Amino acid sequence: MQGASLPLRMATLLTGLLECIGFAGVLFGWASLVFIFKTERYFESLCEPNATLMGNATGPADCSAQDEQFSLIFTVASFMNNFMTFPTGFIFDRFKTTVTRLLAIFLYTSATLIIAFTSADSAMLLFLAMPMLTVGGILFLITNLQVGNLFGRHRSTIITLYNGAFDSSSAVFLIIKLLYEWGVDLRSSFIFISVCSAWHVGRTFLLMPRGHIPYPLPPNYSYGLCSRDGPREEGKTATESQKLEPQSKASLSPKEEISGPGQPQEPRSFWSCVFSRRYCWHLVWLSVIQLWHYLFIGTFNSLLTILARGDQALVSTYTNAFAITQFFGVLCAPWNGLLMDRLKQKYQEEARRKGSPASASVVALSSAVPSLALTSLLCLGFALCASVPVLPLQYVTFILQVVSRSFLYGGNAAFLTLAFPSEHFGKLFGLVMALSAVVSLLQFPIFTLSKGPLKNDPFYVNVMLVLLTLLTFVHPFLVYRECRRQDRPQEVA
Repeated sequence: MQGASLPLRMATLLTGLLECIGFAGVLFGWASLVFIFKTERYFESLCEPNATLMGNATGPADCSAQDEQFSLIFTVASFMNNFMTFPTGFIFDRFKTTVTRLLAIFLYTSATLIIAFTSADSAMLLFLAMPMLTVGGILFLITNLQVGNLFGRHRSTIITLYNGAFDSSSAVFLIIKLLYEWGVDLRSSFIFISVCSAWHVGRTFLLMPRGHIPYPLPPNYSYGLCSRDGPREEGKTATESQKLEPQSKASLSPKEEISGPGQPQEPRSFWSCVFSRRYCWHLVWLSVIQLWHYLFIGTFNSLLTILARGDQALVSTYTNAFAITQFFGVLCAPWNGLLMDRLKQKYQEEARRKGSPASASVVALSSAVPSLALTSLLCLGFALCASVPVLPLQYVTFILQVVSRSFLYGGNAAFLTLAFPSEHFGKLFGLVMALSAVVSLLQFPIFTLSKGPLKNDPFYVNVMLVLLTLLTFVHPFLVYRECRRQDRPQEVA
């Protein structure tokens, strides 16, 4: 292997995986953290004494307003998680790796210190800390995804693995919860996470490039410990990448360069992609499924409290089980990519066997249809199980939720790669994540509706959302029909 040595590349890969799994996506372990906050009496002043929690008998205090505050914090933080993908991507493109990572470390460390020194009296600071924690984590993920470029043909596998590690990092808050139950206070845990910033800084300067890791990788590329002259190396790398890029493009057939089946070979504009039916339905598909996941995570503690009839021991047990299943996201994430790769190979062999002149883009897009449909089916199963008010059934809900979520984000990126021109991928990806973030803001009014007018009975809300989930099947159907329509004239010809 030329350039940077294999041990250095492996060190970058493994430490990046550790960074993603230990820090990047901790927000989605929110349910475990809420359990601690409630124990520490955060927002407890909002609870109304002598209110009725279940039935007509007077029971424990009504803490609907407290639950709303926690739901609102998660709503704001999860909104920032998606919406900030677009501007953070711009920051990474403009200021490159070192500056972006230093910004991430500043935001992340500030957030963990705020949480560490927050108490029940200053709980409102969580509205500042959680979004900062989220944006810092997103920046960690974005700067690590380029590590896949160091490994050539394994690039997609590594990117998928890092996305899965991002999902699995929600288990970090479970560890904090377990340590809390064993006597380690919340402040100590978050101070330890803050101290880990020294490790992030060391990795930034020793194991990551100053600029970007190019793809395809030029010969004798060096970075980090192997980089002798940063500015000169940066210019040399850019020049070599420009030399390699035309060769890479020249290796593609003209049909592989078109934006999609049946599209003309002239370049498509960014706005023509945005206003296409394919992109609009993909936005609907992503937004609806993501809304289900965010609503479930944001209201998880409240839902369990109702189903467990206020038994905090049961709530703790199910919270731990949910957090443990989240950890397995890193194992579920590669399945979707594997499915698409296998189907693509199968369709290519069938086309070759039949002598069909189907374009590479039609074959690639066809391989995405089962992935889109399977993700919708998993979400439907997850939604139905979550809607049934039976506590033991929630174990099935947890499994379906983590598999569905793992498929969702990998499938989203893969579809955009296959369905639209590569020169627009960054903008289209950032825009679809930002727009879906706006839709995710609906989780708070939905939660308020369930808690208020519907009196803790989310049945009608769940029915509405399940019907909305059925709408996501339209997207894979339309893509399938489009592929078939583009194949038919070629077969007749």
